[in-house]
Amino acid sequence: MKVLALNCSPRKNWNTAKLLKSALKGAESAGAEVEYIDLYGLNFTGCRSCMLCKRKDVERCRCYWKDDLSPVINKVFSSDVLFIGSPIYLGRPTSQYFAFMERLHFTSLSYDDYSNYFKGKVDVGMFLTMNATEEFYEQMYKNEFEAYANEFRMLNGDVSLYPVFNTLQVKDYTKFDMSGFNEEVKKDVHEEKFPIDLENAFNMGVSLSK
Repeated sequence: MKVLALNCSPRKNWNTAKLLKSALKGAESAGAEVEYIDLYGLNFTGCRSCMLCKRKDVERCRCYWKDDLSPVINKVFSSDVLFIGSPIYLGRPTSQYFAFMERLHFTSLSYDDYSNYFKGKVDVGMFLTMNATEEFYEQMYKNEFEAYANEFRMLNGDVSLYPVFNTLQVKDYTKFDMSGFNEEVKKDVHEEKFPIDLENAFNMGVSLSK
């Protein structure tokens, strides 16, 4: 069992990263071989439209552009489970998330009949972290982000979406111009809810890796 985690947050040791690492610990406890990658530590762009993946004489579901993301794309298609996490910026996942998804989809998309070249199966666990409350997410974000998660169905596996609400942005709010947020409330939510989210991430890692 191969389990890959991709962090689409620029912060390598904060909320999104902690959730993904907890999921990997769960997967590892179930006997899986795990790997963790920070996408913001790689040098890549979105699809360059080189069309190499559409040539008649090449292996399908591979990205042939020579940068840091191409090997990651190949690892996704050879994994059994993919965990991916992103914070919500301006109501959307991060730019690196979109660049990754562009490349992932284009390599498996047939330009003959728009079918899916990928015939394997990769189960997906997607984590979202956000400043928004659960109520705001339900009213404003839920349908859109469920649609983002459903894009992973091109990997032919089960897709699980786990949103994490009202996250702690910084350790000390007094150092920043962030008066729109209540530090006390943020810290209370973090102390009460985030350990539960980490435990649920761990359990998702176990469940998807069996």
